Amino acid sequence: MKIYFPQWQGSGTGKSIEYGAKAILEYLNDTTIESIPLAIIPAGKNGEQLYNINNFNAIHEQLGRFKEVLEKSNPSKLQIIGGDCGLEIVPVSFLNKKYPNLGLIWFDAHADINKPCDSPSCNFHGMPLRTLLGEGEIKMNSLLFSNLEASQIHYVGLRDIDKKEQERINNGNIYAPQKLHLFELVQTLKKKNITQLYLHFDFDCLEPTQYDKSYYKIPNGLTIKEAENCITILKSEFDMVGSSVLESITVHQKELEPIQGIIDLLMV
Repeated sequence: MKIYFPQWQGSGTGKSIEYGAKAILEYLNDTTIESIPLAIIPAGKNGEQLYNINNFNAIHEQLGRFKEVLEKSNPSKLQIIGGDCGLEIVPVSFLNKKYPNLGLIWFDAHADINKPCDSPSCNFHGMPLRTLLGEGEIKMNSLLFSNLEASQIHYVGLRDIDKKEQERINNGNIYAPQKLHLFELVQTLKKKNITQLYLHFDFDCLEPTQYDKSYYKIPNGLTIKEAENCITILKSEFDMVGSSVLESITVHQKELEPIQGIIDLLMV
């Protein structure tokens, strides 16, 4: 099942994330993609912060609708066009309930594992992994199908980490190498008896001199070739049951050309 869910409210004021998701939707030109409407609750500059989460009501309402779609359709696989990283709590928890040997590959410059009370920005796109672990805001738990274990999380491209996030990574012995070692990653997954994968792909994992149309631009990222090779190998060694392409902000099809290979690998 392919889903277009251009949530931007988890970034605070990053409306450009919605427009970036639409550009990818138009590039794919696939009539089977199901669109999930966003909330009409005020967000962004007019949004309300509750429980240390900006735009809480809008996020909770639309993620609830996302959950209902999955409950009714019960797909075996998911491919998500988004949107900010906060939306991942629904599809990842859904597939985790369905597949007991699921591993999560988090292609991202950021750890996204803050508690709301520890978040410098109070933006939910920095909190999804902590939420999935069952350690986030309790009022978000009703949106989850299941909880992850720390051992299921594997970072690729991580390089911008808050202090509290680093503590949680260390305490959970979460896989978070400074550089990509593909053979090591594959062997790590196999030693854990992981057979299915969800590939979360935030475009800020990439080196911005190669693709600078991500919501954040963090230097020293993955090359596009490294990312493509990593996805290709993971797909050949494991069953990719879920994937996402998130937080691109370009509105011009021409500017998508550098990342078309990545989009095709994850979404076609």
